[in-house]
Amino acid sequence: MVARVLRRLGGMIAPGVTTKELDCVAEEMILQDGGEPAFKGYQGFPATVCASVNDQIVHGIPNDRPLLSGDILSLDVGVCWKGFYGDSAWTFPVGDIPKPIQQLLDVTRESLFKGIEQVEIGNRVSDISSSVQKHVEKNGFSVVREFVGHGIGESLHEDPQVPNYGEPGRGPRLQEGMVLAIEPMVNVQGPGAKILEDRWTAVTTDGGYSAHFEHSVALTKDGPWILSQLD
Repeated sequence: MVARVLRRLGGMIAPGVTTKELDCVAEEMILQDGGEPAFKGYQGFPATVCASVNDQIVHGIPNDRPLLSGDILSLDVGVCWKGFYGDSAWTFPVGDIPKPIQQLLDVTRESLFKGIEQVEIGNRVSDISSSVQKHVEKNGFSVVREFVGHGIGESLHEDPQVPNYGEPGRGPRLQEGMVLAIEPMVNVQGPGAKILEDRWTAVTTDGGYSAHFEHSVALTKDGPWILSQLD
C-alpha cells in the first residue's frame, strides 16, 4: 500500500503541483485501501505524508507552495493496516535538476541498498550503519546524525534504532523475523540539522539540499525481503 501511494505521487510531481495536493491524494488512496494514514495525528503531525523540499531533511508539512523546476521533493509515507505499519520514503526531482543534485539522489538511494545488503542473520545493526556511511562519504556527501532508522511492526517506531553512521560490528545482532525501516538522510554539504519553528520540519543548517530514501525490510532465512517495493 505504501509503495503504491509513492508510485502514484511520484507520477504526479511536476512544476506547479503543490505538496498539499499530493497529501490529499495519498490520504484518499490509503483510506480507499482500508488503511489508516500512520503519520496523521502522530504526536500531533497534521498531514498524511511528510513532504520535504530542497534543504528540508525530513518531516516537512505539506503546503500550498507550487513546486518549481529544479526542486527536489522527499515524500515519506506511512500506513497502518490491520494493526501493522509500513513506512517508506523516496526523493524525486521536480523537472530538470542540476547534475550534482541528481548525484545526491543517486548516492542516497544507492546507500539505502548498501545498507539493505547487510540485513543478514548474525550481522549487527551497525553493519547497516557503516555501509551507508562509507558509501555516502566516499562520494563526498554527509550523513545526517540527528535522525535514524528504526524497527517497525505493531508500532510505527520500534527498537532497534538504525543509525546511518558508525563502526561495524556493534549494536544488536540481527535475527530472523526482524523488520527494519532503513532510511539514509544525506546532505550535499555538512551533516548539520535544525528544527524550524513549526516544531516538525528539519532543515540543513547550511542551506544545502538533502535527500531521503527509506524501505521497510524484513529479515528472512534467505536474506532481506524489501516489503515496501512493488517488483
